[in-house]
Amino acid sequence: MSSPKVFYNDGVSDSDAQNDSSYTRTHHELDAHFVPDASVPLHSHLYEQIDQLEAIDMDELVKLLADSNDSDEINKTPVSLADFFEGLAQLATMGVVEITEIVEAIHREVILRPLGRFNDKHLNKWSRGFTGRIYGTIRHVMQMVGNNLASVLRIYKNLMLQKSVQPLPGSLKKLVNVLNGVMGDHLVNNQNALAIPMMLYTQDGKPQSESLSGRIAILCHGLCMSHLSWQAQADNDLGEAIHISQPDTTVLYLDYNTGRRISRSGRKFSQLLQALVDENPDISQIDLVGHSMGGLVSRSALFYGEQDRLDWIKRVGNLITLGSPHHGAVLERIGNYVQDIIAKLPFAGSLAKLGDMRSAGIIDLRHGSIRDADWKALEGRSVLPQDFRHPARLPSGIKTYFVASALLETHYDSKVTDLLGDSLVSVASALGEDDAEHALFVPDGHKAVFYGVNHMNLIHSRRVREQVVEWLLDNGRSDYAGRPRIHSYPRSLDVAV
Repeated sequence: MSSPKVFYNDGVSDSDAQNDSSYTRTHHELDAHFVPDASVPLHSHLYEQIDQLEAIDMDELVKLLADSNDSDEINKTPVSLADFFEGLAQLATMGVVEITEIVEAIHREVILRPLGRFNDKHLNKWSRGFTGRIYGTIRHVMQMVGNNLASVLRIYKNLMLQKSVQPLPGSLKKLVNVLNGVMGDHLVNNQNALAIPMMLYTQDGKPQSESLSGRIAILCHGLCMSHLSWQAQADNDLGEAIHISQPDTTVLYLDYNTGRRISRSGRKFSQLLQALVDENPDISQIDLVGHSMGGLVSRSALFYGEQDRLDWIKRVGNLITLGSPHHGAVLERIGNYVQDIIAKLPFAGSLAKLGDMRSAGIIDLRHGSIRDADWKALEGRSVLPQDFRHPARLPSGIKTYFVASALLETHYDSKVTDLLGDSLVSVASALGEDDAEHALFVPDGHKAVFYGVNHMNLIHSRRVREQVVEWLLDNGRSDYAGRPRIHSYPRSLDVAV
């Protein structure tokens, strides 16, 4: 087993561990095994260094690193332009390391499979053999190069750019959020400056810092999106619509790393909300509106807030989710299925490692996993099968509303309509409907299906916006539970329907 694996194991806690003494000591000890004396030529020292790899107890190393990683995030401030270039420098080397792993996997399979030795016994021997240790050395050297380059840029940033920290332009902010969605857990585990911290923003796009009181509504974005996504279209801003209809309500926007485990983001969100309430005791009510993954993060925060008996959860009035895959997303299931097929093909199975590069947040979308228990006991980067995941029921006393959408513009009952849904999430999953213990029991009157709306447009749809505003304005006063399910059609089709 080679050391770089530790940086890609989501079981290792996220951290700012480079400031941790045990982390620094461990890496100094590790470097001593790899870095030759400057007075001796590198080529004459290489094989001695490879032989010394066997002396490293990698299980102990992984455990030590895991124990020393106790901080949630790298950045505590928004990603700046300097952070962007520093992160890219390290990211480039990360890509080289990933490619090296794939090349090694293919090399290993080509050698062992024809000999009938492609099994656990010989795979374990591979990592301790000469070729396996060569690949391990290459990965370690490349990681040291990337980390050192990133360190140089970090020092330059601290010395030269601190006088005027330049924020990211909107286009680069979108790119950073996409990178976080695709590989955000890798960024955190590798201490990459591109990793987005969880923060609340105001309607003018600034980090929340003012004192708050009364009622607040928090909008939580989905995978690969950001707090700016809600305001992408000036005339279709849900936050502005809430503010206009309820001038006394403060609208905030959550920004977070969508590549992290959903349960980790949920725990962090719960802690953030508790800190917000502690600092602003005059907050009377909190409403949560989540799009796609944002709805799952909100549910996870509620689950852990209730489990930890935190005070903030007592102030939550409404939870509204827009197209959230409460029981999984179709696209991630298809991707996982294809990866499994590729993994079983001789000589092509190693290409399945490409699928392992996608973030843990995306993997959690497979079955809508919002609890640590759904992944923490597993090896590698996976989640429990759908039938074995742990239920996470909704807290009592909170008015919950689910919104689903369908690409088809007319309503009829069929399995095709339900399965296709909004192109990413089925209607049943978005409405929390399941025939097992995982069903989320929300009254039919608290559910709405919007036809002719795709997944991404849920946050900009006029009809969806009007319905969310209506629910928040009513604030639980009306008996929606006794009403039938809401079906909303494009106005041009109202007469036809």
